Amino acid sequence: MKSWKDDPRADTNPVFNDNALKLGVFALNGIGNNMSNAPENLDAKWDDSVFLSKLSEEAGFEANVPYSRWRGYVDADPGHRSGLALDSYTWAAATSQVTSAAVFATSHVPTIHPIAAAKQCATIDQISGGRFGLNVVAGWNKTELDMFGAAMKDHHDRYAQAAEWIEILRALWSRDEAFDYEGEYYTVKKGISMPKPIQRPFPPIMNAGGSDRGRAFAAKYSDMAFVIVKSDDVDEIRRETDAYRKLAREEYGRDLQVWTLSYVVQGDTEQDARDKLNYYVVEHGDDRALDGFMNMHSMHSQLMPPDVMDAMKFRLKAGHGGYELVGTADKITSQLDKLSKGGIDGVLLSWFSYEDGIKSWIKDVKPQLEQAGLRST
Repeated sequence: MKSWKDDPRADTNPVFNDNALKLGVFALNGIGNNMSNAPENLDAKWDDSVFLSKLSEEAGFEANVPYSRWRGYVDADPGHRSGLALDSYTWAAATSQVTSAAVFATSHVPTIHPIAAAKQCATIDQISGGRFGLNVVAGWNKTELDMFGAAMKDHHDRYAQAAEWIEILRALWSRDEAFDYEGEYYTVKKGISMPKPIQRPFPPIMNAGGSDRGRAFAAKYSDMAFVIVKSDDVDEIRRETDAYRKLAREEYGRDLQVWTLSYVVQGDTEQDARDKLNYYVVEHGDDRALDGFMNMHSMHSQLMPPDVMDAMKFRLKAGHGGYELVGTADKITSQLDKLSKGGIDGVLLSWFSYEDGIKSWIKDVKPQLEQAGLRST
């Protein structure tokens, strides 16, 4: 895999360091990355976010990534707790002052104009000393977009709009002279934005497009592209990550990092970890949020066998379908080593109880990852 230490942004941004496996913490600005009513879950409180960001600093994580949410998944209950989230831009600016990690904002393209986004991103990059990154989401939640009076476009058009959005953003970040832009979705007259970001040529962009169109978009525009790991076989994982890098290199002449999303449940034994997982997924699972999410994505049970549907529902409640890191510290380390051997550059992590989970990680997993050569001390 490519060494990122020669990237000019490596001088300020930890996501370009030379660790074989980079790590990030996800969703501290909201209620975590599960669908559970377990009392240990987060509650979108700033004090908790500060405490956990500092704890993540002790763990040595390179990235701190929020999500963006404007309303809950339950259409009949817009105030459902699944909509709890602090604004990701202002959260990123503030969080940059309590951690040395890279701080991201997550931005849904239809909800903010690229001129406003460019100014906000450059401001946070200045505030953070060149540690900002942007997680770009093309737009997928119709009920949220309805709040903005923004039409839910078809799949292709969402990415076409996102491409224009990023092109304008990057022009505003890099060009010193005013420019015009005439696209299908945006028109800019004498556009300019100052000050510029610290990072050159641009702050890094993260994207999690999963379809063929989404992968092409990420290969062209993102520095960190996400894959959903569907197999425990190293060769299968490697085929997927190699295909992503080949697409970016051959079609667009660029390199990118390949990341994945994981939920972590660590236990003293395998059974202990499974009991914890069942506690927050089965005993306290938020079925209303799950049903709302599935209706939003037209995930109907008649489209797949019952056992496949049940497994998918479980993983959605456990961690939005992310890769499972469940078991002892030894097993979690082994799974992360497998991901790295499969070509994964980074893993974005979540827990149902972040404080207990990160403290256990620091005590038991962190030293094993260092011993395995996946991360430096």
